Amino acid sequence: MVKEKRLSSIIQLVAEEDFSPKRLSNIEMGYVYENLLQKFSQDDAKDTGEHFTPREIIRVMVDLMEIDFDPETSTEAISLYDPACGTGGMLSVAKEHLIDKAKTTEGVENTGELVLLNGQELLSQNYALCKADMLIKGEIRSNITHGNSLIPDIESIEDDGDQHYRQEFDYMISNPPFGVDWSPYKAHVEKLKNSRYSAGISPSNDGALLFLLTMIEKMKSVEKGSSKIAVLFNGSSLSNGDATSSESEIRRYILENDMLDSIVMIPNQMFYNTGIYTYVWLLNNNKPKHKKEHVLIINAREQCEKEPKSFGNKRNRLTDTHRTWIHDQFEAWEDNGSCKKFHYSDFAFHKIKVTFWQEDENGKQMWVEEKFTTQLNNSNVKKAFDLYGDFTLQVSVNDVVISLTYDGEIAFETLVANAIKSKVIELKNEKLNDIKKWLKSQKKSATYKHRDYIVDNEYIPFDRNTLDKESYINEFLAREIDFQIIEWQEFDQLGYEILPNKYFYKYQEPENSEMLIGQFWQLEEEATELLKEIREL
Repeated sequence: MVKEKRLSSIIQLVAEEDFSPKRLSNIEMGYVYENLLQKFSQDDAKDTGEHFTPREIIRVMVDLMEIDFDPETSTEAISLYDPACGTGGMLSVAKEHLIDKAKTTEGVENTGELVLLNGQELLSQNYALCKADMLIKGEIRSNITHGNSLIPDIESIEDDGDQHYRQEFDYMISNPPFGVDWSPYKAHVEKLKNSRYSAGISPSNDGALLFLLTMIEKMKSVEKGSSKIAVLFNGSSLSNGDATSSESEIRRYILENDMLDSIVMIPNQMFYNTGIYTYVWLLNNNKPKHKKEHVLIINAREQCEKEPKSFGNKRNRLTDTHRTWIHDQFEAWEDNGSCKKFHYSDFAFHKIKVTFWQEDENGKQMWVEEKFTTQLNNSNVKKAFDLYGDFTLQVSVNDVVISLTYDGEIAFETLVANAIKSKVIELKNEKLNDIKKWLKSQKKSATYKHRDYIVDNEYIPFDRNTLDKESYINEFLAREIDFQIIEWQEFDQLGYEILPNKYFYKYQEPENSEMLIGQFWQLEEEATELLKEIREL
């Protein structure tokens, strides 16, 4: 601002404008602050994946964590942590939420003393804003650090790493960057592959799940009081990655250890820099008995209203009524039109590599001719026979071509030796074993005609009630594949994916063609009128 000679004019503007609490409430001042951040951070957000989290979403997340703290009576401190705290909004709103519950001045002071804020931020400007905000609010006991939460803080690494390593927290809340490329510090991340990231290391183009694993590592054990996590993700963390991929393995680790409590589907167009759909994940490593081994998905897509005036891409907002509705669904934790309850294994699937014969339109097996690409010997030809059954070969030895039908009864090299003996004059009186030795030193190639087959992957829902997995898979493949199956092989681990949109999908019958044609011609007429107006200008 000094360089551009704007500092003086901005100070003058602020001095003349009335920003007092008599004119602007805390909420209204928050909107001013958020709008300024949106204006000056939207370009950076495209590269960093950071999206300033609207206050109403943070309040939903805090509501759902159900923080066990009474401002009036609590005597023990509780800790909050955010590994990607940005300007500190998540932490500040969480504490404000608890302060709002205080009924007395003593309750406010008690909350200020006992609710301890901890966070780390990588971007220097955001870190400075967060520190300044904490100082202005009198958060002198807050522990906000600068550095990369995803990497270890050790001397051999120049960059500052996780400053909260080996610490544990009661509650954790975060909106980690979406789709950020973390490959520049991949080697540092991999130093934790046998500890923090033992469940899996997500692809380098999206580190969101690494932030979640960072928080999970900082959960207190049940014996120490346990921990809760509220984290905001986009859709990629739910379903990206195939079975045995790192993303699927991370989900498998979370679900099979029964840490995932609920997922809330947030409306779109809630963010200043993006209109994407987002999801709040609630984790708890000490779930109550009625939630054990189950996950609730809450569809809150319709729980919003239009902003009176859009802020960038933010065109929707959550009111107190919407927040209350979401919390009521979470409290009830039951199936209804907007909520669905799942056993964690309902998200699991078998990935099966299946090989089957290709058939023509008449149901007859198709044949294909191709080069025999592996070395021509008894072993390799026998392997081909084991897969295809009998087939024919055109074998070229030097300039001599011989045709063979291989049925597995006689060894391939014996067949070739017998066939070439009559084709090459100098071999007519040679013994069979000598011809075989001679063949080994000659230049050979072959094409073969065999039944055609297809190798494909089938994804089969896991059924925890089945007692005979092999029969279950065989029955599924028989229903889904019309062709004769040669063989199938299951991948080492079950895959896990969560598909909220699928669970709440409702079929809508398309409009009939006459109505669509009518709409088309109406648009055509409107376009013609607009062109006419333009020409008359």
